[in-house]
Amino acid sequence: MRPTLHTERLILRPFAAADADAITRLASAREIAATTLSIPHPYERGFAETWITSHEDQFAASGSIVLAITLREDGTLAGAIGLDVEPLHRRAELGYWVGLDYWGRGYCTEAALALVRHGFETMGLHRILAHHFSRNPASGRVMQKIGMRHEGTLRGHVLKWGVQEDLELYGMLHDDFARMKRTPTAAPPEAAPRRAADPARSGA
Repeated sequence: MRPTLHTERLILRPFAAADADAITRLASAREIAATTLSIPHPYERGFAETWITSHEDQFAASGSIVLAITLREDGTLAGAIGLDVEPLHRRAELGYWVGLDYWGRGYCTEAALALVRHGFETMGLHRILAHHFSRNPASGRVMQKIGMRHEGTLRGHVLKWGVQEDLELYGMLHDDFARMKRTPTAAPPEAAPRRAADPARSGA
């Protein structure tokens, strides 16, 4: 069964068909598409429904999970977060995005920390990685705040809207997370990603 995770301000839960309109509204912003690898722009009606129906099969096939980032106080949908799992190697790629109205509030950091904890402590993952466009340092700050290490730059790695983009790669091992728990830092409770979190595929 796909999990539901609770944090101080958020509830991370599986998407439902009723979320389609809210996803379409949030993902239609050009700024969201610009900071992810493959959210299309314009974001057409029907994309969200197709994406939501794919989640159960992804979970059954590999354990990959995609969760809605919702506000604990009223259930408002703010974005998406997920882990794209490669079971053979006990690793997953973290992806996330939040709608424009929710930028700068720390929601991605709070959600990412909860999902990384679930990945290591409940799913038994050995490694979690993530990436972001070099021109989008805000997403990198989320990765840094949850304890990921910068592992390098993939120069001209992807083509986005006709431009070869550099990606910044981050990663964390189970032992890194365990050490961080023993010696907690000031990591507090923003879009980056991959297939798991993107309503089309996910990006960086």
